Amino acid sequence: MDSFEEERHDSGMTDITHDPLSLQGVREKSPEGEASAIDTARLQKQLQLAEDLVVGYRASARLHSLRSDGMFSALASERHYRNLERTSLSWKVTIPLRAVRSLAAGRMPSSGRPVKEVVQRVREIARTEGWRGVAERLHARLPEMPRVGFFGRRSERSLSKITEKESRKRAEEVYLHPLPDRVTDDFQPLFLIIAELSIPQCAKYRVWQRQEELESLGWRVVVVEWYDIARALSLLQVCTRVVFYRVPGNKDGLLLIEEAHRLSLSPWWEVDDLIFDPESYEKNTNLKTLSASERRNVLEGVVYYRKALLACGRAIASTRGLADAMRQAGVSDVSVIENALDGETLTEATALQAQAGQKKAEAQSSILVFYGSGTKTHDMDFRVAASGILAAMQTDPRLRLQIVGDLTLPSEFEALGDRVEKLQGRSYPAYLQRLAQADIAIAPLEPGLFNDAKSNIKYLEAAVLAIPSVCSPAQAFTDVIQTGENGYLAASPEDWKTALLALADDAAQRQAIGEKAHTDILARYSPQAVAQQQVLPVFGSPVQPVYTKPRVMVVNVFFAPRSFGGATLVAEEMAKAMQQRGMDVAVMTSRPSLAGLPNSALRYQVQGMQALSVPVEEDPISGLDNPAIAEVFRSWVKAWQPDIVHFHATQGLGASVVRVCQELGVPYVVTLHDAWWLCERQFMVQKNGRYCFQKTIDLRVCEACVPGVRHLTERALMMQECLKYAARLLSPSLSHLELYAANGVPPDRLVVNRNGFVWPKRPHLKRKPGAPLRFGYVGGNEAVKGFPLIREAFESLERTDWELVLVDNTLKLGFKSIDTSLWRIGGKVDVIPSYPSDESDDFFDRIDVLLFPSQWKESFGLTVREALARDVWVVTTSPGGQSEDVVDGVNGTFIELDGRPEGLKHAISTLLEKAATLENYENPLKSALPTYEAQADQLHSLYQAVISEEKAETKRLF
Repeated sequence: MDSFEEERHDSGMTDITHDPLSLQGVREKSPEGEASAIDTARLQKQLQLAEDLVVGYRASARLHSLRSDGMFSALASERHYRNLERTSLSWKVTIPLRAVRSLAAGRMPSSGRPVKEVVQRVREIARTEGWRGVAERLHARLPEMPRVGFFGRRSERSLSKITEKESRKRAEEVYLHPLPDRVTDDFQPLFLIIAELSIPQCAKYRVWQRQEELESLGWRVVVVEWYDIARALSLLQVCTRVVFYRVPGNKDGLLLIEEAHRLSLSPWWEVDDLIFDPESYEKNTNLKTLSASERRNVLEGVVYYRKALLACGRAIASTRGLADAMRQAGVSDVSVIENALDGETLTEATALQAQAGQKKAEAQSSILVFYGSGTKTHDMDFRVAASGILAAMQTDPRLRLQIVGDLTLPSEFEALGDRVEKLQGRSYPAYLQRLAQADIAIAPLEPGLFNDAKSNIKYLEAAVLAIPSVCSPAQAFTDVIQTGENGYLAASPEDWKTALLALADDAAQRQAIGEKAHTDILARYSPQAVAQQQVLPVFGSPVQPVYTKPRVMVVNVFFAPRSFGGATLVAEEMAKAMQQRGMDVAVMTSRPSLAGLPNSALRYQVQGMQALSVPVEEDPISGLDNPAIAEVFRSWVKAWQPDIVHFHATQGLGASVVRVCQELGVPYVVTLHDAWWLCERQFMVQKNGRYCFQKTIDLRVCEACVPGVRHLTERALMMQECLKYAARLLSPSLSHLELYAANGVPPDRLVVNRNGFVWPKRPHLKRKPGAPLRFGYVGGNEAVKGFPLIREAFESLERTDWELVLVDNTLKLGFKSIDTSLWRIGGKVDVIPSYPSDESDDFFDRIDVLLFPSQWKESFGLTVREALARDVWVVTTSPGGQSEDVVDGVNGTFIELDGRPEGLKHAISTLLEKAATLENYENPLKSALPTYEAQADQLHSLYQAVISEEKAETKRLF
């Protein structure tokens, strides 16, 4: 390798770059969309969007600054108190007392988090990952605790085994399942180079040159360092070609290569040295110049490089000799792309030649021989020519030797005094400047397979400056040098002496050979020549996909297999429905953290859709605005090219994903599933469990509700900008729409899109005449769902002719969150586990009346609609989306949303009085209930309208 330490600042080293204010969009402009045809109104809108984006970014910056300040403050406080604790005997003695006190106050002893939050989180994990997932999380957080099962006895299998084996197995079934070939055919072409960049000269010739050549063929290219595992994994998800340059086959390297295979990318492994062949490497006598530890490290690395080569299964070599060695190692698919010239080298060389002017063919007082040594491993290479060089210099006193880089010269050269000059390695431009002053360049190499695998870089660098070279007859040099015409090949010390003296004696010959070398290498090694003759046959040119269907990208914090929450069910059902209606659908969602994997993006396939998943942090600020996730989303949008993006529940993913659509010019719609876009408390439920009845949000009230939170102003500003540019804002109900309209959301873009649900598969099983009236409740033990009112109402009843079925979501975890053993009641209460949606009929067959005493204005009531469709009477609070399908006295009973049990008790008592009338009850209004089909039809029409509006307005092809 050459003796320079390159100083490079290349945009290719960063992620897919973007200018947030460019408003360029993802797709190219059509002829109709040229700037000359854009009217003043369009320009004004672009300027307004740019200004608003700046506002949003400033709010984001302030928000994250507040987060940083808070984290540092909390860290300093934590360190202080930890120090006091560790030095305090009383702290150790009072651990049990403090634990009891924390639990009595409703907070966890270790973290101080509210017990209710922990219980809710446990439910979420259980629903998405099962009780083993809960066990894994507990063990990961409390490794010092004994491994005890949830049923109070020691588990038969250790939790560590569950973590490492069961969790990995479940992940492989979905997130790590191999994807079929050609899945990326409809992705925008993206060439990813995962590389070792620590050796500047190697990076120059095998990475940055490759990027330049590929870009000249029309490829979009991104370069990432291989040890940046999380970023490399994320970029693998959205690329269509990938090369691993000089990546070792250690744990991390193999992880990346295995992921490339899982994604059916058929990766290449590339190198320009024989670093994968232990036997040949050991024969390289240059190793003798290294210390024992350095030699051991080199040889150990060879084993890892060979693993990576074989793991990829395809390879790129820089020379024919290297390609042959790769085939002998066991890889049959090997191509050769030589080291070549690039724009930087040609530009520098042209400038240097212009400065030097035309060399005169006349005798000179001194002849400078130049040698660049990349590392101290070139000592043995130089020795093959040393005696011949020394003899030539002794014969012709005009000859001087200049060495740039590490090299240990034989002691005989000391007699030449200042005719031998050694300089340190330097940047590439400075290296070329030194080379340009030379009269002759040399490239000695020890004979053998190792050096036959090396490229002819030194010859190219001299030839681009029209400087003649004398080189050893390694294969790459013999391929291009014809002795006496465009250079000299020297196999023996006598050859070296003869060639150097011949060039020193004849200035005209030096000039002629240098100019012929210059002409020859430009024809073979120019960027254009290499790109067309060597790179194109291997990688091909990028093929732009042709989209024949409208494309929609669905964004929701959860998605199958993590089907948690009503918003997720809606997002999944609508995604499937859009596919059935002839649209292409992709997904952006979250995933759980997986053992052995970094927090990177992972692409998987679900129900025929490509889904990109990212882990989310349990942090209020990152869940609100997450630039890292936004960059992953940006790459996904650029790769998949949606016509429209539909944001469902984005909490956890952050509002910054919406800004990405604004920047790229992609139209988007937002479903307002809850109050997250307006309120720090997602459901506008106060700390005391009561609903906040604000209609127009006053941040001064919110600051009192959420004390200590300083980012509410920035939050509100960011959310306003997100909603401001939405093509449509969808609400599940009219009452929920009115909440947003009252808070400044543009009413012309607010649309009610009523959520469908799973309709019954069979008629409702009627109650037997005279049997007790059966009530049901599925809201868990949360106060906001009205659970305390349920207990108070039934405990106040004197009648005993009733049954109550309560659904406890935590029973499947092995413990109860609902305990009725102390209830003072006369009827029968049955607590059952939660049920999947396909078992809804079984649950509703057990009840005649659904109790839905929710204490907040829900956006809609899924369970209410399921009950009404099955001829089950509903008792519900009103107003709110939960009551919009209920007509008081016709198919249900309204109670006040006032936090008091009297209304619920009165409704229950009234129904018990007229229980006989419910024996054969049928809901006369159930035909008016929304269906997934109706919801999807409306949504499909809305998508088409938005896409048409966008095309008509921008006159651009996506």
